[in-house]
Amino acid sequence: MFPAPAEISAGVFVGHVSAKVRDRLWERIVDLIRDGRAIMVYSARNEQHFAFRVHRADWVPEDCDGLELIRRPKASSQSASSSSRRPGWSNASKWRAARKYR
Repeated sequence: MFPAPAEISAGVFVGHVSAKVRDRLWERIVDLIRDGRAIMVYSARNEQHFAFRVHRADWVPEDCDGLELIRRPKASSQSASSSSRRPGWSNASKWRAARKYR
């Protein structure tokens, strides 16, 4: 029998459990999480020595030549906010630089 996972931070659990317990935990997490996100990382017999499951996360797992990687989708809101900024230095940084060379 393995000890129960320990909560090392709010919502972060670490432990060594069997595959059966891990699957049941994941089912329970998915049932109870509602609109939240969850990521489970566990040891596995593969090149990376780990595998993961993702539930409602923006970043999605993708197989890349046998390696499981996370693909981050392009955020349209991030590109829109960066395009509205003017290029160049801010007035505050200009004043700070001017004071430094006085």
